Amino acid sequence: MTLCVDVVIIGAGPAGMSASNMIHEYGGRAVILDEQSEPGGQIYKAIDRVMRDRPNELSWLGSAYHDGARLTKKFRSQAKDYQPGSMVWHIECRNLDGLYNIFYSQAGVSKKIETKYIVIATGAMERPVPIPGWTLPGVMTVGAVQSVLKNSGMYPSGKLVLAGAGPLVLQLASQLIGAGISILAILDTSPKGSFLKALRHFPRALFAGDYLYKGWNLTNKIMQSNIKVYRNVTELNASGDGRLQNLSFKVNETKHCLKADTLALHEGILPNVQLTRLLDLEHVWSPRQRSFSPVVNSWGETSLSGVFVVGDGAGVSGARTAEYSGAIAGIIILERLEYIKESQRDLIIEDRKFRRLLDEGIRPFLDTLFPAPERIGEVPDKTIICRCEEITAAEIREVVKKGCSGPNQAKAFLRCGMGICQGRMCGTSVTEVMSKALEKKPADVGAFRVRPPIKPLSLEEIVTLNDN
Repeated sequence: MTLCVDVVIIGAGPAGMSASNMIHEYGGRAVILDEQSEPGGQIYKAIDRVMRDRPNELSWLGSAYHDGARLTKKFRSQAKDYQPGSMVWHIECRNLDGLYNIFYSQAGVSKKIETKYIVIATGAMERPVPIPGWTLPGVMTVGAVQSVLKNSGMYPSGKLVLAGAGPLVLQLASQLIGAGISILAILDTSPKGSFLKALRHFPRALFAGDYLYKGWNLTNKIMQSNIKVYRNVTELNASGDGRLQNLSFKVNETKHCLKADTLALHEGILPNVQLTRLLDLEHVWSPRQRSFSPVVNSWGETSLSGVFVVGDGAGVSGARTAEYSGAIAGIIILERLEYIKESQRDLIIEDRKFRRLLDEGIRPFLDTLFPAPERIGEVPDKTIICRCEEITAAEIREVVKKGCSGPNQAKAFLRCGMGICQGRMCGTSVTEVMSKALEKKPADVGAFRVRPPIKPLSLEEIVTLNDN
């Protein structure tokens, strides 16, 4: 039997929880489908468990992480239809009854739910950073290290190097320092002069001054440690016999080499657009964040009526902005379902929009200080771009010479984007490499089309759909 509801929220991070809290506060009802086993998303991952079982770690995980407890506490008290461990793998557009069909898998069983409104709050993912040797065991992302640290308190042993740019690098370094975990070196890939360029956005950033203060504290903590920091790093290479052993890179044309056991890479985050691509929503390329994101209005509604995208999935803006965006979408849906009047809706929306405007003041400064890398399109020929099918940059450039005009045609030539990750790990990089080779803008090159199921699903799970 198919369940029919008014609202389905996909994702229980800051945006999804905030939308749920708003809807339930005014008497509405929403089903929340979340792939993780507990609420919090990536930013507040395992916050309830840490507070319960490892409260001593909160001192070095940071106050921003602790903020998630406020959200999850209210969320758990109100969300009666919260379904953790639910992987959404397909969404069908409105049927004859004007409803959307959402297909998801939970505990190995596929189910279908019909809804009038969808709030997609699947957040962002780390930007894949293809460098020579990035597929070696021992090379991972900064976000992965932080996720394991939050989830289980585990961390890499041996010689650890952080490489890249962005607030997450500073945050993880600060957390590791606070926990007494050794860091061999930090390789800062921010381009020379980025700070001076970012200064023109400083006046607006002052409206979100707590971020500036937090950033200064993180930077100061690193400076006071004994960690070696290399700045203006270029041409990073990882190598080793069967696993990571060596790192080489340049600083102002001077070559450096380090012995390392673990390398954590990070070059910012980008919206997770798998579901929005699946729905064939209108998307736009952001030159500032070098990523595609769905087109949304000030309420978060997309080109499909009744479908909202909130949080970093609509453009990377941070956890607090995600909260405000989730609340705005929730209140719009409440008014359409006639739980509240239009005048009450507008009062709440204007308050959240004003708070969001102030909070977003930091983004131009951060995006200029830590610009998304343009060099991905210029990676060495032997660098693997598609990890699943082991397709190199050279192979992609070669099919461009043969007439391949975009990522979807490249699938037919090379099978890139057709592996187990279904293009999540290589999609943006393929666009960047082809854009450079074709001498076109990424917006004109386009992105992979997404087809269901958007994540690997067993045939047994699909068959169970008919039994429910």
